Amino acid sequence: MTRLDQIRAAEAKLLLHTYDRNPILFERGEGAYLIDENGAKYLDLLSGIGVNALGYAHPAIEKAIVEQSRKLIHVSNLFYHEGQAELAQRLADRTGMDRVFFANTGTEAWEGALKLARAHAGLLRSEGKQISTKFLAMEQSFHGRTFGSVSTTHKAKYREPFGPVVPGVEFVRFNDIADLQAKFSSDVCAILVEAIQGEGGVRPISQEFFAEARKLADSTGALLMVDEIQAGMGRTGKWCAYQQYGIQPDVTTLAKPLAGGIPLGAICCTEEAARAIHAGMHGTTFGGGPLACAVAIAVIDTLEKDRLLAHAAELGDYFMDQLRGLAKKHEAIIDVRGKGLMIGAELDSADLAKLTVAEMLKRHIVINCTSDTTLRFLPPYILDRTQVDTAIAALDEIFTEHAAAFAGAHNSQAAGGQKRG
Repeated sequence: MTRLDQIRAAEAKLLLHTYDRNPILFERGEGAYLIDENGAKYLDLLSGIGVNALGYAHPAIEKAIVEQSRKLIHVSNLFYHEGQAELAQRLADRTGMDRVFFANTGTEAWEGALKLARAHAGLLRSEGKQISTKFLAMEQSFHGRTFGSVSTTHKAKYREPFGPVVPGVEFVRFNDIADLQAKFSSDVCAILVEAIQGEGGVRPISQEFFAEARKLADSTGALLMVDEIQAGMGRTGKWCAYQQYGIQPDVTTLAKPLAGGIPLGAICCTEEAARAIHAGMHGTTFGGGPLACAVAIAVIDTLEKDRLLAHAAELGDYFMDQLRGLAKKHEAIIDVRGKGLMIGAELDSADLAKLTVAEMLKRHIVINCTSDTTLRFLPPYILDRTQVDTAIAALDEIFTEHAAAFAGAHNSQAAGGQKRG
């Protein structure tokens, strides 16, 4: 029995059956590559689902881990340590916010943001304003797996097994301004959006919809909250994807690449939103620990020193241009969308998307599909054009080899819509 077989057998016996894993045992990584137990290298265009922005074994991360681990890994939030204020200043400067709360994960950050919105509405009511506790979330949204987060996540498969979920959430059709206007009222304490929906199929919010959300929130004092857990920290070429629109929210949440693979999330908010929170209302044991903060500072400094935000923007444009070139050649690709290195290529069939992910893995390239039909690319920011070309060549080969299947699926759905990409 191989080591992989041993681990698979042990997990089957001991772990909750939550993951449908690929039968590969990764042992280490270098740059943009994962390396399995046999020494085979895989080009990782998913970066741990958007986490490993600096790739693997980056010296800046290794240095920060080693140096901080020799000093202090954990101290409770009953005391001070050097990292939180320094990291908070970096995040405030880059998000345009005033205050920061550190959590452990993205879903925990979003959970805290929901609590903040309800508390802020309560404060406004105490000051005589007419505002209630309802959330407006978006169709096709994904905000996490804890109860508040999953309650504001649209897809039924994430919510319904755990019902009843947290009440007071209504869903708006994404980018439908009329629907947003019809559902907004003084009952709403916050409008919840992703500047680019990740699990929803890599779908950017429209400028007009985003602007209307900001306008409506301003009209009553409701908060505009933007989930940047997947799109933030430079992935789109700016620190936050909302900065692509020139619209400033009241609250945003960050996680995934924030600490280079060490768990860390953050709520960033305005002074106005922060008025609602006082000591004892919210907290965490591990959030904002010395090790995570030290690594996050190193990540931010490296992103700036190496100009990786500009690189993400430039390489993302190149990647999408190449995918659009493939779309002209292969009918199965019906849309290419995204920003920077958050890219989706929508296919005309869920079966084709699943097949493509599997065929790419056979060629030692890691991607996944989201929203069933969209191939998702979330590569590390250190990716280069040669590696993009490798991926495009592999996709071209796969689509060519399976031309009949792709054409058949395309023709069977031709009446369902027109090609967009």
